Amino acid sequence: MDTTRAAWAVVTAGTLLAGCSTVQTPSKEDPFEGFNRTVFKVNDKIDQVAIRPVAKAYNAVLPQPVRTSVSNFFSNIGDVTVAANKYAQGDIAAGTETVMRVVINTIFGLGGLFDVATQAKLPKYQADFGLTLGHYGVPAGPYLVLPILGPSTVRDAAGFVVDRYVDPSSYIEPTWAAYTLYGVRAISLRASLLNATDLVADAALDKYSFIRNGYLQRRHYLLGQDDETALPDYGDADGGAGIGGTSGPATNLNTPAAGAQGASATAPGGASAASATGASAAAADGASSASGTAATTRRKRQKPADLDAPGQTLPRGGYLPSVRFW
Repeated sequence: MDTTRAAWAVVTAGTLLAGCSTVQTPSKEDPFEGFNRTVFKVNDKIDQVAIRPVAKAYNAVLPQPVRTSVSNFFSNIGDVTVAANKYAQGDIAAGTETVMRVVINTIFGLGGLFDVATQAKLPKYQADFGLTLGHYGVPAGPYLVLPILGPSTVRDAAGFVVDRYVDPSSYIEPTWAAYTLYGVRAISLRASLLNATDLVADAALDKYSFIRNGYLQRRHYLLGQDDETALPDYGDADGGAGIGGTSGPATNLNTPAAGAQGASATAPGGASAASATGASAAAADGASSASGTAATTRRKRQKPADLDAPGQTLPRGGYLPSVRFW
């Protein structure tokens, strides 16, 4: 399968080239930071020059109902992968409900253009093979920024390759039709995130640290790991080392202000703004005092806001930052 081989080549190249760029004082949790920051800058430039302008034109030309139908269509395709991973995780109920979503939306929603299943009160789940591996205890491994695809980890990058075998769009023939579909999917998603990525660009002192921390917190939340002490400490609160080992400004998503700014998601081309809904909820909960004691209390994350609710910027099924395009 051409798309799968291409995806595997991207992941492998990213891992092998990680040692080609280093920082003077890398953290053990982000040993590829030099490479990651380089790829991040390249991705961001590609987004600014090519992807973002097309996404803005997409929003300007197509009315909202059409854009919503396009998002619904790709969400319906993505539910096939979600169902397979829910079954793989042993969650039979969620897997069956997701299969029902696909059937109902395909038949009564005109191939998924209309989200009839949500109107029928069927829940929308989020799952991928990276989360399935995490469900069975496979560690995430080092943080990794993939060319074009954006933030990931070694585990999630491997899971992405497996998910391509389940994604129905990977089997579309001829090849040009499959790549056209991937392109429309990427532009639709990027267009829905224009406001979110603009917010991060204005608010984050260090976009790389902001997105990295938000991505990892979001993945912890999806795995049900509510203990914030399980998150890696990159030393960003002390102005973590940037590329070349120089200390620079950083963003800590455990603060209420940063959590509020982080309610966004990954866009293609590295202009990624990772969702930190769980982090902001945890920060709000942590505001309760410890009655004069110095003991550290465990802050529990609340359920994040429904990204499928009307008025949200994310498309249905466009949960991020784990979404990939090919």
